[in-house]
Amino acid sequence: MGVTASRVPGGDGATVVTSQKVREGRVDAYKRWQEKTNHVAEGFDGFEGAELYPPDSGEENEWVVVFRFSRVDQLTAWLDSGARRRLLDEAQLLFDGTPTQEVLAGGAPAPQEPSAVTAVISHSVRPGKERDFMRWQDKVLKAQEKHPGFMGTELFEPVEGIQDNWVVVFRYDTRDNLDEWLASAEREKLLHEGRQYFSSYDVRKIGSAFSGWFRFGEGDEEGIPSNWKQAMSVVLALYPTVMVLNLTVGKEFDDWGIPGYLSLFISNVLSVSILTWVLMPLVNRALAFWLLPSRARSARTHVGGALVVMLCWAVFILVFGLTTD
Repeated sequence: MGVTASRVPGGDGATVVTSQKVREGRVDAYKRWQEKTNHVAEGFDGFEGAELYPPDSGEENEWVVVFRFSRVDQLTAWLDSGARRRLLDEAQLLFDGTPTQEVLAGGAPAPQEPSAVTAVISHSVRPGKERDFMRWQDKVLKAQEKHPGFMGTELFEPVEGIQDNWVVVFRYDTRDNLDEWLASAEREKLLHEGRQYFSSYDVRKIGSAFSGWFRFGEGDEEGIPSNWKQAMSVVLALYPTVMVLNLTVGKEFDDWGIPGYLSLFISNVLSVSILTWVLMPLVNRALAFWLLPSRARSARTHVGGALVVMLCWAVFILVFGLTTD
């Protein structure tokens, strides 16, 4: 597996973005291997979290994994470790082709939005064309700023002695807006111009469904919870919200003769608003010991937090079962 690294000022954190095509019929085995790999990485100094992003429907079976560490040297220790090499040897039959990855060193943490997506583009810049490439990137940025949904970008320069690629990371508020930009005639024109400065480039898209509900304060760098923890936490807040709305405003809607399709829409607006601005911030604070990757380091914490959430589920089910009957 080839490693590329990039550096920008603005922070000591380090992130590795790995893209790998999983063989047909080996997805379940890959997931088990990736879970094992995450568990091994947790034991290394500086580990902050790992996120797994499945491929979109209709796209190739390419999975993206993001690992976050506190510092570049700690991430490098994980990448160069014998434990990781053994894991890669173990997974050779799971992958179709050689996985690729970029290491992003430094950079400012970006605010999360529920449907935001990130594109990671690695460029092989032609020798002597570095300044021209940077000026071209400025031109691309000016075009992106006018495109709907653009949320920001960062340019990661090569690290001397490690690799030569330049990496651009940019975010859009929705997958549709990102895809529209990537397929736009304006970008195609810019790419045609930029090919005199770089010989090749590679694009990967990353997104997370619930990220916007997991803010632990502006500028916080403790990471985003795993998707399964996000889902469990959302259900914890969503179930009582929906039940209370059904028992209160839902009955009122029936009495007022409001059509079902309209009352369902209003209920959805109310429930999402309550979750986003009231309940999820409370759940985040109460379960921070379990949700935050920087705090949930041990298996006991992972299991204990999950049991707490499931116990709360059971209490809600019991309470509503008794009261509604």
